[in-house]
Amino acid sequence: MPEELVAGGSGRTPMLRTFNGEMFRLARQFRGLTQKEFAKTISTEPSTVSRVENGLIEPSEDFALRASKTLNLPMDFFHQPEKVYGLPISIHPMWRKKSAVAQRDIDLALAGMNMRLLHVRRLMKSFEFEPVLSLPQFDIESNDGDTQKIATLVRRAWQMPNGPIDDLTAWVERAGCIVIHVNLPDAAMDGVTLRSPDLPPCIFLNKSLPADRMRFTLAHELGHLIMHRHPTQDMETEANAFAGQFLVPSNDIHPYFRGRRIDLRLLASLKPEWKVAMQSLLYRAKELGHVDSNQARYLWQQFNRLKIRMREPAELDFAHEVPTLAPQMLNLHLEQLGYSVADLEKVVNMYESEIQTFHNLKSGKPELRLVS
Repeated sequence: MPEELVAGGSGRTPMLRTFNGEMFRLARQFRGLTQKEFAKTISTEPSTVSRVENGLIEPSEDFALRASKTLNLPMDFFHQPEKVYGLPISIHPMWRKKSAVAQRDIDLALAGMNMRLLHVRRLMKSFEFEPVLSLPQFDIESNDGDTQKIATLVRRAWQMPNGPIDDLTAWVERAGCIVIHVNLPDAAMDGVTLRSPDLPPCIFLNKSLPADRMRFTLAHELGHLIMHRHPTQDMETEANAFAGQFLVPSNDIHPYFRGRRIDLRLLASLKPEWKVAMQSLLYRAKELGHVDSNQARYLWQQFNRLKIRMREPAELDFAHEVPTLAPQMLNLHLEQLGYSVADLEKVVNMYESEIQTFHNLKSGKPELRLVS
């Protein structure tokens, strides 16, 4: 039997703390390594790596030390009694179709999100946060599948003003959700929401998205949180419909469409005001009966002809919304509690040099400003 299978093999001193195989798997996937690639790096067998990850064996101290060095994480990282979360019942896939997404890309994206969950959990131990708004729960079946009604009820529950939503991220955070921008380009995801029993809902948004698409994705994920507890065949369509009504309420957009010629020029003029894509506005116009099928088909052809279906004109872009809760947690430690980045290394079990880049820190302070 290989020595690394047994703690204390060949006279080695057994490890005193429990090695968490889930944390080891998370670290490996966070570094983008397969079991075979990691095993080759530390000169062991892939089967050994698999058995350690699944908690079937306790690794030797030598194995753990090599894992720590190879994966560039402190030894304490592997002893955290944490759980790792898989993909939820729904993810918001990219609108751009992708024929195949490598499992490694999905693992890498999910590992990055789980790593941030670990940090949020640690940082929240010193962070008091009381949501200003409640997060309503509406069963879709009890409301006859009427997603537009539910979206309207949520806006009323939050006492939102009529018309465009100025800062959707701020509203969602006030309702107790943590919004985090992350890199998800190769996993073909626009957004993912992970829920842990001991944390607020964490909504991860692909930071490479244009601001209009990011806002729609956030509204889509909000729809899942409000309407869906179990997977259904229509949940993605329902979340899209919720997002459309939530961002562009029918009663509020009617006057902008009524009696006007709906063309690309009009859609372009409305985009900066409503902060949604021209295509979203066209969908709403079609849903509300302001354009017929032939008109809509012609406009979609125009999008394709002008090659703006996948990326609308850059001159119509507006600024991305800025999440504040996660930066506030870092500010609390760095500015109010007097932590250095080196001190944070012990809190989140990540080396100081990587904390700087992982959390967009500059000179030991969060890049984003504290918003009260």
